[in-house]
Amino acid sequence: MTKPSKEESFFLKKFTVGPIAVNMYCVADPITKKACIIDPGGGVTVVKNLLREKGYTLEFIINTHGHGDHIAANGHFDVSVYIHRLDKDFLTDPEKNLSSFFIFKIISPQATKILEDGEIVELGDLKLEIMHTPGHTPGSVSIKLNGVIFTGDALFKGSIGRTDFAYGDEEALLKAIREKLLVFSDDTIIYPGHGDSSTIGEERRSNPFLT
Repeated sequence: MTKPSKEESFFLKKFTVGPIAVNMYCVADPITKKACIIDPGGGVTVVKNLLREKGYTLEFIINTHGHGDHIAANGHFDVSVYIHRLDKDFLTDPEKNLSSFFIFKIISPQATKILEDGEIVELGDLKLEIMHTPGHTPGSVSIKLNGVIFTGDALFKGSIGRTDFAYGDEEALLKAIREKLLVFSDDTIIYPGHGDSSTIGEERRSNPFLT
């Protein structure tokens, strides 16, 4: 019998949105029809159309961190916003979320739920594991779902998150990647906040910041 792929147990759709090309993910439990959005940086209409076409009910938003490009569309969905406690103030502070440097200052609705390391967030029958992976921002998180990890701006294909912004910490980021992400098997798929997907094995072997 052929084993199901890692994604077959849940619905996943990636949208690349906004002026900085953020990867926004719609994740859903196809059985219960409950959905969430990870990092809504834009693309409101296309996501709402998708949800309607699939008959999914949007339950909440998870922000992997509080930078403006990842939270820009939070207020366009009438659902709860989840973020780590150390980044909750980024939502409503354009200086912290860096949007004060752009044309439009971004102020998101306040967090409805504060996330903590190791917490399990339920989405229908799916269980999303929150892993605190600080360094890009103090409250950056990665989200594990079955055999895949949404890494936000912690780990990219061939790179890592920037740490030269205010509140960045390169040492903390490298420590988090090694202790929280590289512990998973080589075939674990990563879906980052920008760019293409990869695997833990590929990054372990070839990422110049980790070798």
